[in-house]
Amino acid sequence: MPVTRIDECFARLRASGRKALIPFITAGDPALEATVPVMHALVAAGADVLELGVPFSDPMADGPTIQRSSERALGRGAGLRYVFDSVAAFRQRDTATPVVLMGYLNPVEIRGAARFATEAVAAGVDGVLLVDLPPEEAAETRAAFTAAGLALVLLASPTSSEQRLAGLCEAAQGYLYYVSFAGVTGASERLDSAAAGERLRLLRSRAKTPVVAGFGIKDAASAAAMAVDADGVVVGSALVAAMAGAASVEAAVRDASEFLAPLRQALDA
Repeated sequence: MPVTRIDECFARLRASGRKALIPFITAGDPALEATVPVMHALVAAGADVLELGVPFSDPMADGPTIQRSSERALGRGAGLRYVFDSVAAFRQRDTATPVVLMGYLNPVEIRGAARFATEAVAAGVDGVLLVDLPPEEAAETRAAFTAAGLALVLLASPTSSEQRLAGLCEAAQGYLYYVSFAGVTGASERLDSAAAGERLRLLRSRAKTPVVAGFGIKDAASAAAMAVDADGVVVGSALVAAMAGAASVEAAVRDASEFLAPLRQALDA
């Protein structure tokens, strides 16, 4: 694949000795009209890459917080067309910040991988993370995505076998997402940054791409702890929860900014 926005972003971070801050939000939550303003607010507060959740009716890898946000977004009509339109609207003002969609295989299969990838790239999407697509079965999807210039971001976990890890490190595009504990998404007391650190160091020594850590990161302290051995951190459920009660677009923007700014400060410190 040619050099992408994701590649350029991590190259800039490496050159300045900084770690990537990657917030996740569910498209269409807390309101349809809030998605694009919140995306811009997160970048202003220090986000390097944005992960945008594609609402899905059976989000089996997600904990209650993101499940509920997906249900709310679907109830407002936030389908895949809305997601693409939101990214396109974001791109009118921001042509540099990478956007990665996070979701499930079903919407891709309904459209067909080639059509999905073409429409995603046309909207300004840089990568897609499909949590229910096993890497051993991803060749056809990856080929269609690569042809369109769309990175297929892969997941590694504490339970990944040595054989699978070798394959993931070889096939990684954009960045490799390390799931810091076995389970569903969500801010968790189970986060063990020391145990995760050993695995992250191993992955970073082998992977062709940067390695970021997600699941269980909930605040500045946990973000800073996980960033020691990762190229970046992903924060999702805690941010989604922080915005869940926002009664207006302005409130959602404020809540997102106030949540993310301390994490940026902690990573840069």
